[in-house]
Amino acid sequence: MEHIIRLRALDNVVVANRALNAGDKVGDITLLDAIPAGHKIATSDITAGARILKYGQTIGYAMSDIACGKHLHTHNVEFRATDAEYQCGTNLQDVVRVPDQARDTFMGYRRENGSVGTRNYIAIVTSVNCSATAARRIADSFGEEELSKYPNVDGVVAFVHGTGCGMAGDGEGFEALQRVMWGYAKHPNHGGVVMVGLGCEMNQIDWLLDAYGLRQSPTFQTMNIQSVAGLQKTIEMGVKKVREMLPIVNAAQRTPCPASELKVALQCGGSDAWSGITANPALGEACDLLVAQGGTGVLAETPEIYGAEHLLTERAIDRATGDRLIGLINWWEDYTARNRGSMDNNPSPGNKKGGLTTILEKSLGAAAKGGTTPLTGVYKYAEPVRAQGFTFMDSPGYDPASVTGQIAGGCNVVCFTTGRGSAFGSKPAPTIKLSTNTAMYERMVDDMDINCGDIITGGATIQSKGREIYEMFLRIASGEASKSEAQGLGDYEFVPWQIGAVM
Repeated sequence: MEHIIRLRALDNVVVANRALNAGDKVGDITLLDAIPAGHKIATSDITAGARILKYGQTIGYAMSDIACGKHLHTHNVEFRATDAEYQCGTNLQDVVRVPDQARDTFMGYRRENGSVGTRNYIAIVTSVNCSATAARRIADSFGEEELSKYPNVDGVVAFVHGTGCGMAGDGEGFEALQRVMWGYAKHPNHGGVVMVGLGCEMNQIDWLLDAYGLRQSPTFQTMNIQSVAGLQKTIEMGVKKVREMLPIVNAAQRTPCPASELKVALQCGGSDAWSGITANPALGEACDLLVAQGGTGVLAETPEIYGAEHLLTERAIDRATGDRLIGLINWWEDYTARNRGSMDNNPSPGNKKGGLTTILEKSLGAAAKGGTTPLTGVYKYAEPVRAQGFTFMDSPGYDPASVTGQIAGGCNVVCFTTGRGSAFGSKPAPTIKLSTNTAMYERMVDDMDINCGDIITGGATIQSKGREIYEMFLRIASGEASKSEAQGLGDYEFVPWQIGAVM
């Protein structure tokens, strides 16, 4: 029986723990097909149209009669839109809070406004794609030799993007971009900020300053290329502004801060069948430990909770919170329909090769990253996350766009699970990467921080691995470099979600 994994007693499928051959016998089942590792096997005869159950939940429907021992995948399992009946607050588990005086600590940067950073960058933030070159050249002017004089400064980073003009001056898209810019301008992992625009774009820097009450200071400066009189002069002025900031930003010191100041972005990418069995529930356990400390976990990727959202509304602290999540699901159903897509366009080819069949199956595994504690808040993309505990932020499933929104919302650490392998990293919040399976971990050991595959292969448990992940939160937050951070990832992963028409 070690060749298969049964997740719930109600399931009519099991998962192959390794590649199996037709004719193999597993328990009392004789396999009728070859089964790749991570793929599903029917454990009973399933009639056409019947529900396929994994995690005790519906992951799809039989396209035709399926015999016991058959391979279940995209060739015989179909997607149907979610039909769950939503209930709110029916599965609220008590959170045993760690007393304030007994809380764990990390070494963070306490900012003047009371927020806490885990890194100390100077950011060059662009309002529009037209100022991207200027921003990159300003940041590139500060190499290792000069920055070595400022050991408390983690770097000078350009956050550039492909929008900011050719868009409506109000509505969802404009508001989301302004929230992203505000979130990065005020992020606690930034000790200094220079905002660079062109001058005539739709996304005006002055409008942002007025809307969010931002004021220029020695560590917060703005400029437009047209007003400065050209690209080269803008670069020179930007370099001068950063050079003046460096000694001020370098003066910041790490001090002990409670774990309650951590906001962790809960992410997954390149998922496989093991994601929902190993790394995602282990990250959920770490999230529960963080919430007990008074900290915050932020789940996102709305298309990747589709089919599992009813499990989250059951954990909503009140009806309004649950209704906000349901409203996001309804918006995404409409969004994909009017763009002639399907919620089942996700999973990707790589996800399917790794054993995932429908978005319903993928979502049930992905939602496990959120642990078991009550859902305390539901937020728009890039909206400041103010509630403590387990929260949710609307975003696409596209990892760079999703993480950009979570960081803008205040996340100061990112934790990213992957089964197929990922080269993702982020700034200014460092990314911790978790491998779902041992084979991929060993193949990509330079990119993976923790192997969760040993939950299957090495005797680890969800609880022990969750504790290991949580303790890494504290170490990374205190300044230890994650694998992706050590490789310099994060300069090109800033991708604000572009909503609406390009004009």
